[in-house]
Amino acid sequence: MVEAGFRGVYPMLYAFFGEGGRLDREAMRAQVEYCVAGGAHGIAVLGLGTEVSKLSAAERRLVMEWAADDLKGRLPLAITVFGATPEEQIAFVLAAAERGADWVILQPPRPTTDRTGAPITEERLVAFFGAVADASPVPVAIQNAPQYIGVGLSAAGLDRLSRDHPNVRLLKAEGSAVDTRALIELTEGRMAVFQGRGGMEFIDVMRAGCVGMIPSVESCRVQARIFELMQTGRAEDEAAAERLYTELAPLIMFLMQSVDQFLCYGKRLTAELLGIAEVHDRAPAQIPDPFGLACLARHAKVLERVA
Repeated sequence: MVEAGFRGVYPMLYAFFGEGGRLDREAMRAQVEYCVAGGAHGIAVLGLGTEVSKLSAAERRLVMEWAADDLKGRLPLAITVFGATPEEQIAFVLAAAERGADWVILQPPRPTTDRTGAPITEERLVAFFGAVADASPVPVAIQNAPQYIGVGLSAAGLDRLSRDHPNVRLLKAEGSAVDTRALIELTEGRMAVFQGRGGMEFIDVMRAGCVGMIPSVESCRVQARIFELMQTGRAEDEAAAERLYTELAPLIMFLMQSVDQFLCYGKRLTAELLGIAEVHDRAPAQIPDPFGLACLARHAKVLERVA
């Protein structure tokens, strides 16, 4: 088994925007402080939760720089890499490493089709990821989320990638606990697996062999506590983790109905926790409605109960 050395709960920061449409510097800093104070084991930025596809190249660099500056080495930093070509992603990986990223998470190239409009083949995607991983000075993870991004690798493709490119040492999986367990067995532990999906199936994915979770900010304190309880090996702590997850699960299920819903309501809940008066969306974005906000308020009460 490859030991990547990274574990725990790494909240993915949201992209907060000001009234004029620019990134909100203070809101980005406040998220880092909230996560650090809440017991997070690391910080992640520039994933789907950071609305990376809506950011310009300059804004992606800015978010990366802010996160590194705010974190000041207190926790490991994982940077998601977005780019259309291996050369573009390699350049961003090198910049991330220079800014202090401890590991990077590669997303598939956008667009997810070739010049003819056909989906990118698995062979091409393995070659794409392999080229970036071979050039990276820090450990590389793959975000495998075909249901969210539109393209991904099969278990066999991930197995081949990890065999042929040893710097692919981690995986951000976005599938069920059952699928994740099968993947870990197939790849013989060559990749340390983090789960996404906002924390769905937290207990079962830990039992499946995951080393951590990449949720969103609003529930990171509870999820960090669940993770720590699952590490002790004591039956009573595992039972306590189960109880916490049972309380938290309805909020996670509400948020994770889609990426748009997660961004719409998760960001508003995070804003409330951070004392941010108003959330400004960057289009295209789901607009909250009164019923959705009522659901959010009801489900969010768990954060008060289990704080």
